[in-house]
Amino acid sequence: MDYQHIIDFWFDKKNRPLWFKSTADFDKQLKENYLKVYTDAKNLKLKAWQSEPLGALALVIILDQFPLNMFRGQAVSFETETLSREIAERAISQGFDADLSTEQKAFLYMPYMHSENLADQEQSLILFNQEGLENNYRFAKHHYEIIKQFGRFPHRNKILGRENTKAETEYLNSDKAFLG
Repeated sequence: MDYQHIIDFWFDKKNRPLWFKSTADFDKQLKENYLKVYTDAKNLKLKAWQSEPLGALALVIILDQFPLNMFRGQAVSFETETLSREIAERAISQGFDADLSTEQKAFLYMPYMHSENLADQEQSLILFNQEGLENNYRFAKHHYEIIKQFGRFPHRNKILGRENTKAETEYLNSDKAFLG
C-alpha cells in the first residue's frame, strides 16, 4: 500500500461524511483494511513517506485519525497522538502544508488540536486561523479552552484510567461538555 491509497481513501466523497460522525461499520472497515498500515506507521516502517507532502499527510491521518476509529473507546486510540504531531510539525517546518488543499491542511494540523499540551493547542490556533479553515478554527478554540481550563481533555479520563477532578465531573455533567 502506498500513501496515495490512504489519501484517495480518506478524501473519497463517500467517506467525508464519516470523518467526525463515524459508524460501527466504518470503524470495522478501517480496522480490517488498515490495521497493518497503522502498525507499520507506528513502528516507523513508513518513515520515507515523510519526505513528500501527501506522504506526511497520509501518515498523520493514519496515526491521528485512524486509531480514533479503529480503537474507539480504548486507551490505545490515543497511543500515536504524539508521533502524529511530530510528523505534522516536521511537514509544516518544511512548508509541505503550502502544497496541500485547505481540506488536507485541516487534517495535517489536527494533531495539534488533539494534543493535551497547551503549547500545541496555542499552535493549533495559529495554524487553523486561515481563510477556509474558519470552522476548524472554531473547534480549535473550543479544544484550546478545555486544555487551558483543565490541562487535559476530561472526556478521555475514563478511557485512560484517570480520576476526574470535581471541576471535570461538573463539566462532564453540564450541557457544555465536549464528549469526543
